[in-house]
Amino acid sequence: MPVEELSEEERNSWLRALPEWALSREGKAIERSFKFADFSEAFAFMTRVALIAETRDHHPEWFNVYNRVEITLTTHDAGGLSLRDVKMARKIDALV
Repeated sequence: MPVEELSEEERNSWLRALPEWALSREGKAIERSFKFADFSEAFAFMTRVALIAETRDHHPEWFNVYNRVEITLTTHDAGGLSLRDVKMARKIDALV
């Protein structure tokens, strides 16, 4: 089953429900930065996200330096932002 990119209206509606996330890549992705007490806490968070990503077969693009984690979500198969990204963002938000 093909994954479809969100329309502009759908994207804007979902973003209102995800206030910590920002559009990036000309509306084709969303991103969020996280800051933790130390590297161990950041790495533990990344491990929890990785487990969710594996079960959903939807993997984030991310960057980590010490206590900071930056996550970008996009659906390559859809050519941009999809409902899969929104659902993943909601799961990630539930971890913090």
